[in-house]
Amino acid sequence: MNYKAIFFDVGNTLLYPYPSVEKVCAEVMFRYGYSVDSGELSKAFRVADDYYLQRYEEDDSFWMDEDEAASMWEDFYELLLRETGIDGDTRLIARAIYDDFGKKDRWRIYSDVVPAFERFKDFGLKLGLISNWDGRLAALCEELDLIKYLEFVISSANVGSIKPHPKIFELGLSKIGASPEHVIHVGDHHYADVMGAKGVGITPVLINRGSNLSSEDTDCLIIKDLFELIDSDLF
Repeated sequence: MNYKAIFFDVGNTLLYPYPSVEKVCAEVMFRYGYSVDSGELSKAFRVADDYYLQRYEEDDSFWMDEDEAASMWEDFYELLLRETGIDGDTRLIARAIYDDFGKKDRWRIYSDVVPAFERFKDFGLKLGLISNWDGRLAALCEELDLIKYLEFVISSANVGSIKPHPKIFELGLSKIGASPEHVIHVGDHHYADVMGAKGVGITPVLINRGSNLSSEDTDCLIIKDLFELIDSDLF
């Protein structure tokens, strides 16, 4: 085997929000006395999602700083709340939603992750996480009992660097003492994960857990789950 390590993205790669982002938001709103129709909430999410995409495309550096990341998400949820017609203390509720997503009960591990991690460890591979995430990621992985499989957890807000920039991948390489040609990176985002990994010579793998792929997403191995990676020609 030529590979010595695998790096992973986190959101939509290893973890997914539970029961869903919309339902978490609805539950927090209800806690503050607001009941929102699911259809109206879905419409509000389309507006908020457009806001996030615009922010991300214009300047994704908010992921490099803990306060900036938290502020962005508070802005996101506050916009969502206003779009649903809530006129109370939207900033307070927005912060409460953000805080909820720092709790382990709001996340689930995809069913293939732990069995695959155990196989990878049996192969003698070192595993690590590199994610554009706030500073709560390491604690979340510990609470979800993923930490025992990992050599490191790197979140962008803690290191001041974001994918696809080389620095964050190079930091992962330095932590395991491996050269890039001996490392695979698995993630769900073409720009951040595939282009970022390629930029430093790491082998990229795009995981597609049900999202639509564009024509640009054909320049690397594409898998539906981690079992497909185990069975791929890379091993």
